[in-house]
Amino acid sequence: MHKFILMFFFAVTILSCGTDTDAGEFVVGSDYLAVSNKAILIDTVTVDMSTINFDSLTTSNKSRILIGNYDDPILGKVKSNSYFQLGSDSYTLNITGGSDTEAVNFVFDSISMILKYDNYYYGDTTKVQTFDIHRLTQKIKPNTGDSNLYNNSSFTYSDESIGSISYKPRPIEKDSLVIKMSDAFGSALFQKLKKREITDFDSFSEYLKGLVLVPSTSNSSSVIGFHVSTSKVRLYYSKYQADTEETPYVLDFKITDVTKQFNSISLDKTGTLIQDLPISSSKLPSSATNQQGFIQSGTGLACRIDFPNIKQLKYIADNGAIVSAELIVKPVNNSYSSKYPLADSLSVFVADKLNRISTSLVNSAGTTVYGILNKKSDEFNEDVGYSIPVGNFLQREMLKKSDSKSSLILTLPGIYKTVNRIVLGDQKHLNNKIQLKIYYISY
Repeated sequence: MHKFILMFFFAVTILSCGTDTDAGEFVVGSDYLAVSNKAILIDTVTVDMSTINFDSLTTSNKSRILIGNYDDPILGKVKSNSYFQLGSDSYTLNITGGSDTEAVNFVFDSISMILKYDNYYYGDTTKVQTFDIHRLTQKIKPNTGDSNLYNNSSFTYSDESIGSISYKPRPIEKDSLVIKMSDAFGSALFQKLKKREITDFDSFSEYLKGLVLVPSTSNSSSVIGFHVSTSKVRLYYSKYQADTEETPYVLDFKITDVTKQFNSISLDKTGTLIQDLPISSSKLPSSATNQQGFIQSGTGLACRIDFPNIKQLKYIADNGAIVSAELIVKPVNNSYSSKYPLADSLSVFVADKLNRISTSLVNSAGTTVYGILNKKSDEFNEDVGYSIPVGNFLQREMLKKSDSKSSLILTLPGIYKTVNRIVLGDQKHLNNKIQLKIYYISY
């Protein structure tokens, strides 16, 4: 249905000041805004929604250790293992006299991993979460010709756990989490240092290739974020001397190379609406998923939006333009809660038919635009949605000479280091329909 609106107020305003105006995203000159011209509100253009799955996401060098798992009631089982390589500023014990004979008096006390919360969490933190620490059996190394590690990267590790903890996450209330590690592991490392068999990073990394934190599958509740820069493995030892108190010392091993820390994030979609999600260059239409599209950070799920008939708008008038357009995507009722909160914004990208991203969505000034959440809700939450200005994009698509069509890809801002998700309704959804409002002016 086309709704014709007389532009009297708009025209008087523009003509009185004699300047151009940016009415939304398409800059309209005052010469074209006259009382006789018409603006059309078009709200019946077809909008197609689908879900896609990126082949991989870079998760190395993102400043977050992400560990945990949870059973998502809609998308399946989410799990994040975190891999990292350690290093130290020093590989010598605290020998004040400079003599190796002094090291004879040093004794091993204990070893622990200290993880500093970074305030990120997702899921139910009131339930117990368990994870184990394992030694890697191969060094962390990207593929040849690549400097990144991805959500689907993995390295082999020992079956033996060298540290385990069951805890209720307190990412806001507490500063850190301390995991007692195996005395056998700690003592063996200490002896290597004491005997000077480890003297530098090369000898250390050859002995300890790295660690991986693996959540238990027996309890699934939440995924928690920890700081990379301040987390560490701390070795406690003492200097023993007869007739005197022991002097305590510590030696810290940190993540010194952030490119060798990454999170391996997986999603088991078995039995869900998206279990038949195709390869990354294809799409799963919302008609096959209960009129819904899905976004999930970390695992690579994204929502694709297509405008199959947008080029037909250029036939409305001999001279016309899209002045502005607003796309409103709405989260499905009961798909979000305090455990699964809505993000404040969506990232929007322009892609081709094979889901290859070319650029971020921009307005006519070249500024990147986002989907901004309207948090106002009525009794049925029908007004909760993300507003995306798409006028500049649709104007270009309408006037495109070639037959190619571009799509919009919606993701979450923390796509590389979170596991948040959103469920969106398509044009045929019963309660939370996607809306497109186009303001078209003929002159």
